[in-house]
Amino acid sequence: MTIIQVEHLSKFYGQNEVLKDINFTIEKGEVVSIIGSSGSGKSTLLRCLNLLEKPTGGNIIYKNENVLQEDYNESKYRTHLGMVFQQFNLFSNLNVLNNCVVGQIKVLGRSQEEATKKALQYLKEVGMDRFIEAKPAQLSGGQQQRVAIARALSMDPDMLLFDEPTSALDPEMVGEVLEIIKKLVVSGLTMIVVTHEMAFARDVSSRVIFMDKGVIAEEGTPDQIFNHPHEDRTKEFLQRILVNTN
Repeated sequence: MTIIQVEHLSKFYGQNEVLKDINFTIEKGEVVSIIGSSGSGKSTLLRCLNLLEKPTGGNIIYKNENVLQEDYNESKYRTHLGMVFQQFNLFSNLNVLNNCVVGQIKVLGRSQEEATKKALQYLKEVGMDRFIEAKPAQLSGGQQQRVAIARALSMDPDMLLFDEPTSALDPEMVGEVLEIIKKLVVSGLTMIVVTHEMAFARDVSSRVIFMDKGVIAEEGTPDQIFNHPHEDRTKEFLQRILVNTN
């Protein structure tokens, strides 16, 4: 079952075209990693998918409807796409539990009891149920990101979008967040992950998209992209990344 279909998507900032004729589909249960150099358009694509950025042209089809039509209910659409940001974006004035409860009540209309039960379920899943009274400032970066993942899951999204979820973390915290995401992969959740963690992309993805200068330069299975890339741009990128990580 197709969750989202992207057709001829483009995005301009003034005269600068940062996304050029982007086409792909996401099927239910897929884990798609998007890799590429900084400035290649990866995060912009993710932000266009959930309409934090308005695409300049093209279509985003969700459940047979084009979400870019003027009369489309963007707020309702966003509730179906969980977003996990680089910088966690937790509410600093709320404790861990309330960070995971408030959206469910305000956006989904759940009762306090139902929202709390759901939040506790996912906080336990990410190993943060012992910290429900803590404020974000009292947590490490890795702990904050795990709360952010629990908050996104609490909304029961059709798909989770991760925008470089480990890039703001200290190196020793990267592993704990990647382990949580790997568990979600096993659970069958549909995900798009913008990442610079190549081993993670290779090990958990069902498909890898390589972006370069605003276009999808190549896409395929992890084996194809990492072991048998067709495009010179893909080969150059991977060689550069692998040299830098050795």
